[in-house]
Amino acid sequence: MRFALNHMIAPAMPVADFFDLAVSLDITAVEIRNDLADNAILDGTAPGEIRRLAKDRGIEIISINALQRFNEWTEARAGEAEELIAYARDCGAKALVLVPKNDGTGLGDGERQRNLSEALAALKPRLEAAGVIGLVEPLGFSVCSLSSKQEAADAIREVGGENVFRLVHDTFHHHLAGEPAIFPALTGLVHISGVTDTSVSVGDMRDSHRVLVDPSDRLDNIGQILALQAAGYDGALSFEPFADSVHALSDPGAAVKASMDHIKAAI
Repeated sequence: MRFALNHMIAPAMPVADFFDLAVSLDITAVEIRNDLADNAILDGTAPGEIRRLAKDRGIEIISINALQRFNEWTEARAGEAEELIAYARDCGAKALVLVPKNDGTGLGDGERQRNLSEALAALKPRLEAAGVIGLVEPLGFSVCSLSSKQEAADAIREVGGENVFRLVHDTFHHHLAGEPAIFPALTGLVHISGVTDTSVSVGDMRDSHRVLVDPSDRLDNIGQILALQAAGYDGALSFEPFADSVHALSDPGAAVKASMDHIKAAI
């Protein structure tokens, strides 16, 4: 079982310290982010410096998270994509996560599919030229313009993008979406987080409820991981908690280790 750490585990932690945290847990795969204020990438850290910090520690950067609203393809979005793809290439990141717009627009049948195919077709040559994988991440929120992994898989095939696109299976969003199908052969990354708050309904779950996976998890992370592994998925399981309670931990390493131990024992 291969675990990874997303920088959202400790978003205020400087990137070098974040890499050291991974090493302390015997984790060699990390995801860096472009949405953390006063931290790399937003603070202007050069991609070559990120590459050096990772190489010195034997760390693999499996993704940059993320190009937002990727399926609203505009001239501005194309510019953002080119900058992030170049950063991924130059820092040694294997992939760029692609997050759909999540504001209640673009939900119409037909419109969703057209917007998605247009964006994937435009991204495909850019990603291919850089040698970077595009990780399409459907979100389970009702206001999201791409919540179905089936639609994402169909669009990837439509544009002939099987060589450059993969899906993100996020256990939180998979549970919210209620779509039973999984796509292990097309899955390039699994994001794991749990929800333990018993007072919130599934429809009202938000990123702020996402904690580390423990025995009180309501999302059936263990069942999802078992199903993916049984179907052939052998990639990374990346911790991505958004809850303030996790970000405030004085010893995030101990908390991650406890979650890893729970998952290993349950699997």
